[in-house]
Parts: sequence; structure tokens; C-alpha cells
Amino acid sequence: MDIDPRRLRVLRAVALRGGVMDAARLLHLTPSAVSQQLSLLEQEVGLPLLDRSRRRIGLTAAGQLLAARAERIEQELAEARRDLAALSGRVSGPVVVAAFPTAIRHLLVPAIVAVTRSHPDVRPSVVELEGPEALHELRTGGVDVVITEGDRPPAELPGLAAHPLADDEYRIAVPSNWAPRTVRDLGELPWVAAPPDSACGAALDRLAAKYRFTPVRAHTCLEFPAVLALVAGGLGAAILPTLALADVPAGTVTVTSLPVGGARRLTALRRAPRSGPEPVAATLIDALHEAAHAIGLTAGVRPGVDPRGV
Repeated sequence: MDIDPRRLRVLRAVALRGGVMDAARLLHLTPSAVSQQLSLLEQEVGLPLLDRSRRRIGLTAAGQLLAARAERIEQELAEARRDLAALSGRVSGPVVVAAFPTAIRHLLVPAIVAVTRSHPDVRPSVVELEGPEALHELRTGGVDVVITEGDRPPAELPGLAAHPLADDEYRIAVPSNWAPRTVRDLGELPWVAAPPDSACGAALDRLAAKYRFTPVRAHTCLEFPAVLALVAGGLGAAILPTLALADVPAGTVTVTSLPVGGARRLTALRRAPRSGPEPVAATLIDALHEAAHAIGLTAGVRPGVDPRGV
């Protein structure tokens, strides 16, 4: 029998994404085109590959077998791309990166500019995405690199490699007309607090415990631009990472030198196939390291750091 390897790639996408609709989005095809390719593949092998008896389509035993073979073929192709890139020094192809806003502005944009200047055949695409959804997209092939907070991939998502980029230290920002000399001077003043389960929220809890005060959580806000607007309006102090303060206009808030302690670890995650990293993903991660270094951020060795970066 003749098996079209392009149709095996479609079957692999269905296996990774768990259905025809998500596979179509991954492959930039219509669902009907995916279904057509699968039907043709079934005709080629003479066996049903999809179990259509359930509400959510799954793979039959034959489908699972072929999907596993398709994965092995994809690994061989990835190894070929890596060897060719090493031989020629030429890196090309698409790379999709998911990140959160401060990482996009201060790390990802400079990295992409550098990569596309030295490797014009690289085609980058940026998605503002974080948390479990970003990790799901990475694991199932929707994105190639995720910039996240934490030291390592979660234990429940094996097969990922972590590349520490920077330790982004926490700072205290206050309204421009405040002049606190010590952390205790802020003990009875209002705070623009992040939610307790966030990295900045936990940093405030640590600070309050260390200096023995109960913060007045006058406002609760997670997004950094909104937090800074409240601080600039004189409505409270806030703890933010250094990157979030990089674009603050002069005179709107005061970034104090008061000690906070702790930092969020910015990490680039990629899939870790046996064949090694895809050249285009590895090249982008190298550029992210350089972008972090260019703005004075480095990733120190901090064993046992909480994965929330606190």
C-alpha cells in the first residue's frame, strides 16, 4: 500500500490536539479539508482510523499505530532540519512564541528583531498567552516556545525543556508625592495589591510578614498598567517586577530603593524531542538570552525557587 506522508501529518495533528477542529486550527486548514485527508488516508490503508461512534472523535487502534509512526517521522524530519542548519548555518521556518505583555515588550520584540536581521528566512509569530493554556499549546504543537514564570516545566507536563532567561527583581513603587524612608513607613498606608495567589501578591505577603505589618489592601489589581495608573493617581503603593517599571514616564511614580527581596524567574520553555531542539526555536531562545543581558537581567542559580517566582 502507498501512504501519503502528508496525510500522516494530518493524523498526527488530530492525535495531538484531540479532534478535527483543533487539528484544523493547528494546520491552518478547514475542518472539512482535514476530514477529507483522513478519509483518503483510511482508503490508502484499508482500515478505519477514526472512531466516530462517540461524541468526541478518537483514534482506533490502527489510527493510534499510524499516529505513533507519524510522530517518529516528524522526529526524523526535525533531526534532518537540525543537521542541515548545523551544516549550512542557515536557519529558516516559522516559530510561534507565547508570552505575557512585559516579556513581549522587553525581551521578545528585541529578540525577534535580532533573529530576523541575522536569519531573514525565519518567520516569527507572537501570541499573548500564558498559564495552563500556553503550556497546553506548547505540548500539543500550537506554539514552539513559551515565556513563563518559574524555574522548570511542571511535573505533569513531561517532555519540555526549560531555559532560564532572567531574574526580574521586585520593587516598591509609590505615588510621586510620597517619601517613605523605611518599609515600616508604608505599614498603615494603602496598597494596590495583587491577588494573593499571584507572584506579586505573595511578595507583598512576604514583605508584610518580615516587617510585621498588616497591609491595607485598598485596591486589588493584577494587570501592571492598571496597577501603575492607581499608584500614579496617589491611591497606594505597589510591588511590581522591574520589567513592569521600565516604561513608566518620569515623575508619575517613584520607584523606591526599599528592600523587597525575591524575583520572578523568567523562563523559556520548548518541547524536548529526542532529536534535539528545532534550530529556529534554539536560535530564538539564544536571542532571548541576549535581550535579557542587554537590559541588565541575568538568571542566577536559585535552587528550590517557588515556581510562581516568589
